Amino acid sequence: MIDRRNLTIAQKRAMAAERLGISVDKIPKHVAVIMDGNGRWATQRGKKRLQGHRQGGKMVERVVLHGVNLGLSAMTLYSFSMQNWKRPKLEIAFLMQLYVHYLVGIRKVLNKHNVRLVHLGRTEQLPTRVVKEMQKTVELTSGNTGMVLALALNYGSREEIVDATKKISQLCIDGKLSVEDIDEELFSNSLYTAGLDEPDLLVRTSYEMRISNFLLWQISYAEFYVTETLWPDFNEAELDKAVLAYAARSRRKGDVVAK
Repeated sequence: MIDRRNLTIAQKRAMAAERLGISVDKIPKHVAVIMDGNGRWATQRGKKRLQGHRQGGKMVERVVLHGVNLGLSAMTLYSFSMQNWKRPKLEIAFLMQLYVHYLVGIRKVLNKHNVRLVHLGRTEQLPTRVVKEMQKTVELTSGNTGMVLALALNYGSREEIVDATKKISQLCIDGKLSVEDIDEELFSNSLYTAGLDEPDLLVRTSYEMRISNFLLWQISYAEFYVTETLWPDFNEAELDKAVLAYAARSRRKGDVVAK
């Protein structure tokens, strides 16, 4: 049996394309996921919402590793938005404990599969322990050269755009940048996602038809895939379905001919 950990991203993409029966160029490079439905999953089963979050957390590792095997260069997971602070305090406290648990527990897996973790969002408001363990996991995986796992934690896209605008404005005030220098590339490089390719595919679970303040700038040309499947049930086969749906699209990006 082939040890996939020793394969390059290109080799993994080729194997995934053969398995799925599509050409290599039809596999997205960057998949962003709005993970939704933990609470509904629990309610449908007569369980507490917290149990839904726990099950959803377990699914993260499976989906991330499947993304690695698909040969993705990046996967971005929308885990906790800045608007989620409106939730009940008990639920928030439970989620923060889960983040600490998984940020510590996933280190060995990420390093084993050459995955690099990056954080998208503000560290303000987050508990000190969460920030500490996240920064440690980011540091411990910083040398990995495979798929990038971007965790959107305490993230909001409007806030991200405001932060980028402030950063650019300060450079202008300091005389390090002129207004004429500001273009799309500069703005993109001032966002939290600087250095990452823009998402090719945006997946949203639980059949909600909204973007929810997620990567508003970056998903300008992303293909959308919305599924009724709730996040705790979104497994490897479900990600394959999303990739196959993406492969069937004609991506023109404003042109009359697909690129």
